[in-house]
Amino acid sequence: MARQDLSGKVVVITGASSGFGKGAARRFAREGCSLVLAARRGNLLDELARECRSLGAPALAIEADVSDRERVARLASAALAEYGRIDIWVNNAGVGAIGPFEDIPLEDQAKVVETNLLGTLYGSFHAYRQFRQQGSGILINIASELGRETVPYYAAYTASKHGVIGLCDSLRQEVKQAGQENIHICAIMPKAHDTPFFDHVANYSGHEVRPPTPLHDPENVADAILAAARDPSNEDIVGWDGAIKIAAKRFLPGAADAVMARMMHKTQMGAPPATNSPGAVHSPVQDGTEVSGGRRAKG
Repeated sequence: MARQDLSGKVVVITGASSGFGKGAARRFAREGCSLVLAARRGNLLDELARECRSLGAPALAIEADVSDRERVARLASAALAEYGRIDIWVNNAGVGAIGPFEDIPLEDQAKVVETNLLGTLYGSFHAYRQFRQQGSGILINIASELGRETVPYYAAYTASKHGVIGLCDSLRQEVKQAGQENIHICAIMPKAHDTPFFDHVANYSGHEVRPPTPLHDPENVADAILAAARDPSNEDIVGWDGAIKIAAKRFLPGAADAVMARMMHKTQMGAPPATNSPGAVHSPVQDGTEVSGGRRAKG
């Protein structure tokens, strides 16, 4: 497929109030796309929509929790009512919970799966149906390196991202069987990046949240989302160490599991003590409003 001119393309982005979604929205706006921005924090979406309009891009802000299937259906309907088509849909919204499996409340773990996996399923469903009707479209699902490998203390998050990768792989097979050459299913698999994810994550570890290292620049993932829209590929692992870990998991699974378990245990369980927190799993928090969480700048 030739590199696409994105000017005038209609792009839906979930989880657009911060992190990868916000960075991608700014890039699509500079390309002259028409945007539909979704997240739970409506005030931040309104600000971002105004910013995108100042760059010359039409932008619609829709407050939505992607774990609610009716809200996702209304999001798709609003995009079609406003612009008449959907060219690119980015499923980016996500939450996480850290801690020993038995210590994380079941309702928190279920919400992680509902947001990360079912939210992606709902968005993919509406996007894919519209793409089939149009005969073209690009679905970009933000997964994780943990969609292909594992670490302790992130069980529900890891399960949800494995599900996202499975969904993408299966949908890609359906596209091929249907001979739909102009429909593309892309999975982006970031390693740990310095987004507000670590400000929003539920924490039941008994220790301060400590991100894995190295912690990468989230603008690289926003670049990868734009690149997938211009020239779609099946998968893109963002972060050099992510590619290494996924390869190790494939070829040396026992050794890779042991090494990753020791590293994550030392990282998270060696952090200073802290009280438990549900984070932003069930409802949004005020912290973490930009693309970056600011941790890399602090060293």
